[in-house]
Amino acid sequence: MLVDQFATPGLTSAVQGFAMMMSLIVAIGAQNSFLLRQGILRSHVTVLVLICWLSDVVLVTAGVGGLGAIVERAPVAMTVIRFCGAIVLFGYAAAAIRRLFVGERLELDSAGVRPSLSSAVAACLAITWLNPHVYLDTVLMIGGVANSHGGQRWWFAAGSMLASVAWFAALGYGARLLRGVMTTPRAWRILDAVIAAIMIATALRLLAEGSHIP
Repeated sequence: MLVDQFATPGLTSAVQGFAMMMSLIVAIGAQNSFLLRQGILRSHVTVLVLICWLSDVVLVTAGVGGLGAIVERAPVAMTVIRFCGAIVLFGYAAAAIRRLFVGERLELDSAGVRPSLSSAVAACLAITWLNPHVYLDTVLMIGGVANSHGGQRWWFAAGSMLASVAWFAALGYGARLLRGVMTTPRAWRILDAVIAAIMIATALRLLAEGSHIP
């Protein structure tokens, strides 16, 4: 069959890598919530999508290259990352709560609600790199499963990287479809309430996980 002719070991590994990465990153979390909000604002979307994707590329490459074994032997470093990440997430939740009470609306012809490029990039980097789940998902899980594919491990990695860019691009650019319902303060209050809840829940989970480390 024609399908069998294209089902090479490398392609099979790439498809498996794509599916596994999608299963890990599609869940709504701090990073996705942040990118969703920026996408609705059409605020520096290309830069932020690239940051999210290139971060995954670096971490997956490191995991396939063997960094996972080092990370597993550095519980102190992971504890520091957990607590720093929790602080960042609590700070971002506080900002969302402030917006919740102050209220804002999306002015379609104004950049008044859009953060600066530097602040958006700083927030994206912090939410991405100070979240230990990113290391667990990419370096340990993706890297570990990729290495189980032996000579096809880089095909698996390539598939996971393709899933990453596909998801972040779809989320960042697809979010603009919500602009029609995001022109009132009430709509933004609902979004910011959800974002604050996600950030707080993620921060509390990080602290809880850190407290169980001997």
